[in-house]
Amino acid sequence: MISPQTILKKYYGYSSFRPGQAEIVDAILQGRDALALMPTGGGKSICFQVPALMLPGCAIVISPLIALMNDQVLALRANGIPAAAIHSNQDEYINRDSYDKAIKGEMKIIYISPERMTADIDLIASKINVSLVAIDEAHCISQWGHDFRPVYTSLRYIKERFPGVPVMALTATADRLTRTDISTALGLDDPFCWTGSFDRPNISISVMNDPGKKQRLKIISSLIEKYHLDSGIVYCLSRKKTEEMHAALTELGYRSVCYHAGMTPQDREASQKAFVDGDVQVVCATIAFGMGIDKSNIRWVVHNNIPGNIESYYQEIGRAGRDGLPSEAIMFYNFADIMMRRNFVDESGQKEINSEKLDFMQKFAEASICRRRILLSYFSEEATHDCGNCDNCRNPRRRFDGTILAQKALSAVIRINAQEAMNTVIDILRGSNRADIVKKGYNRIKTYGVGADLSSRVWHSYMLQMIQLGLFEVAYEENFHLRPTPYGMRVVKGLERIELSLFQESDYYSSGKKRTQAEPKIVVKKTPEEQLTDILKTLRKEIAGKEGIPAYMVFSDASLEDMVRVRPTDMESFATVSGVGDVKLSRYGKTFVSEIRKFQGLPKSLPAGSSAKESLRMFNSGMKPANIASVRNVSISTVYSHLIQFADNDMLSDFRRLLTNEQYGIVCHVFKNDAEKAYQTLNNLYAIPSHIIRAALAEQRYRERHGNPG
Repeated sequence: MISPQTILKKYYGYSSFRPGQAEIVDAILQGRDALALMPTGGGKSICFQVPALMLPGCAIVISPLIALMNDQVLALRANGIPAAAIHSNQDEYINRDSYDKAIKGEMKIIYISPERMTADIDLIASKINVSLVAIDEAHCISQWGHDFRPVYTSLRYIKERFPGVPVMALTATADRLTRTDISTALGLDDPFCWTGSFDRPNISISVMNDPGKKQRLKIISSLIEKYHLDSGIVYCLSRKKTEEMHAALTELGYRSVCYHAGMTPQDREASQKAFVDGDVQVVCATIAFGMGIDKSNIRWVVHNNIPGNIESYYQEIGRAGRDGLPSEAIMFYNFADIMMRRNFVDESGQKEINSEKLDFMQKFAEASICRRRILLSYFSEEATHDCGNCDNCRNPRRRFDGTILAQKALSAVIRINAQEAMNTVIDILRGSNRADIVKKGYNRIKTYGVGADLSSRVWHSYMLQMIQLGLFEVAYEENFHLRPTPYGMRVVKGLERIELSLFQESDYYSSGKKRTQAEPKIVVKKTPEEQLTDILKTLRKEIAGKEGIPAYMVFSDASLEDMVRVRPTDMESFATVSGVGDVKLSRYGKTFVSEIRKFQGLPKSLPAGSSAKESLRMFNSGMKPANIASVRNVSISTVYSHLIQFADNDMLSDFRRLLTNEQYGIVCHVFKNDAEKAYQTLNNLYAIPSHIIRAALAEQRYRERHGNPG
C-alpha cells in the first residue's frame, strides 16, 4: 500500500504531517474509531482525506456547513481528487449523479449534510462501499456544547448502520465536558483520542474597552490599509450594526460587503463568494458568517461586540491566520453589549449553562492577565508562561507572588471535596457565618477564615485569575463546583509558584477607560520580499479569476511566502515549495517560476539544473525513467519534470519512452473535451498518473511547435 506521506506530498504538496495528523491517520487505517480535537486551521480535514484516498471505497463526511462542503470539494478537485457534496441547496440531479458515481466506485469522498445523511442512510448503507465516516463539528451533538443541534442526535445510529467501518468525530471547540459527551453520544468504540494544542501563537489578541465609534473605524481602517492585499472580518451583534459598519467602511472607500440572516440566500452567497474570491477587503457579518470557510489569508478579525461564549470567540478569531502567518484579533468591549447578550441568554433553551459561559466571556474581556493562558485553560490545556502576544502581556499590570493566596484557596476546595462553587469558597476563606456553611461543617476546616484580611471583591478578582490561569476548572455539570487541576495540585504542594495581577477597583467595576495600545502602522516602503509577495498574489488572483476558483485554492499565502523565501528558478526547486503537489506543479509551476525569474532579473525561459542534466544523461544512455528514479533516489514525478524541461526546449523528442501512443491519444482527447476536469478524469477513470499527463502535454506542445499537432 502507498504510504500516507506519499499521498500527502502527491496531492497536497506537504512533506510532513502536522502534530497528531499521522497518528490519527494510522488509527483510521487500522480500523479504529477516533476523536480529534484540533484548533481552527489545525488541519482536521487531512486526518480523514488521506485515509480516504488509501482505503477502498468512498468516505462519507458529515458536515452542517454547506459553505464548507462546497469549499472542500472545490479544493479536492483542484488537487485531482474525485469528490462531491450532497445537500438540499442544489439541484437534485446533481445529488443523484454523485450517488451514482459513488455506487460505481468513481468517488473517493462525499460531503453530506446531517439532514441528508439521516434521510439517505438506507441508500448509503446498502449501495455504497463506505471506507470511513467522518463527523465534522461533532460538538453539535452535545447538550453541553455551545452549538447544540438536535439533528445531530440522529447520528447516534451511525455505528449500528456501518458495522466495521471506522468513525471519526472532529471538532475545533469543545471543553472537557463536551468531549466526553461526544464520544458517548456517538457510541465510539474505544476511540483513538487526540487533543491538539489550542494555541494559535500567530494571532495577536487584544481587547479594548469601548473607544468610541470614530476610533473603532480608525482602528479597522488601519487594519485594512496594513493588510491591503488580504482580507478581514468585522463581527457585529445585530443586522443593524452590521449594515451600519458596512455603510461606514464603504463611505471611506473600502471594498466591503454585508452578511447576515436578513439577506436572501442569493445575496448571502454573493457576499461570501466576493469575500472568498478576494474581490472585497472586508465582510461585516453576524456570527452566521465564516463557518466552514477555509480561506487561509484572513489576516484580521474584529469583534465589534462581545461574543456570547469563549467557544464562539475562539472559533471566530481562529478564522484569521489559518496559514500560520502573523494575524490580529481585536475585540471592542462595553457593558451595554453584555446586557444585550443577557437578553439572548434569557430566551435560550439552556439559560443556566449559557449564562455561565457568558459570565466567563465577560471575565475574559475584563481580565488583566495573559489572555492566551485564559483561552488555553478554558479548553483544559496547561499554559505556565505568558504569551507575550496579547495586550495584557504587552502592557502588563503590576504583579506579585500569589502562591500563598492560591494555596489557601486550593486547600479550601480540597478540604470540602470540591463540592462548592466560587462564591461559597470565598465565603469559607473569609470566615462567613452563613447558615449553610455552618450546617455543612465548613467552619471547622483548617482553612476556614484564613483569608479574612481580604474583601470579597479582592478575593473575587484573585479567584477569577486562578481559574483563568488553570489552577481550577469549573464543573458546569455539577452546579459549577470548583475542582483543582493537576497544575493546581502542583501549586498547592509547593512545586510551582504563580503570579497574580494586583487588584484594582477597575477589576470589579469597569472604568470604561482604555489602556494605551499601539494602533497598527501603515507600511509605506516595501522590502523586496514584500514586493515579490505582492506580485505573486496578483498572479494568483489572475489565475483564480480565469479558473473560477478562490485565490487561496491556487496556492495559500504560506506557499507564496515559501516561494519568496526559496526563490525557485526552475521546476525542480519549485517542487520543493510547501503546498506544491504533482497537479499544482504541472498546472502552475512554469507560470510562477517565470514570474519569479523575471523579478530576479533572469530570462523567463527555464534552464536545466545540474540535477535535471543528470536525469537527461541517464535517459539518453538508455535507462527507463523508473530506473533513473530508483538509482537517483528521487520520485518518478521529479524525473519526468527534469525530462519535460528538455522537451520544452527541443532537447528531447523520444516521447515513446515516456508514454505510449494510447496514453497520448487519451490525454489529448480528454483535455479537448473537458480541460477543467481533465486531471481528475485521467487520474481516476483511466488510471493515468499526473507525470504521464504532463509528458503527454509536453509532447503536444512539441508537435505544435514543429507543425505536427496530431
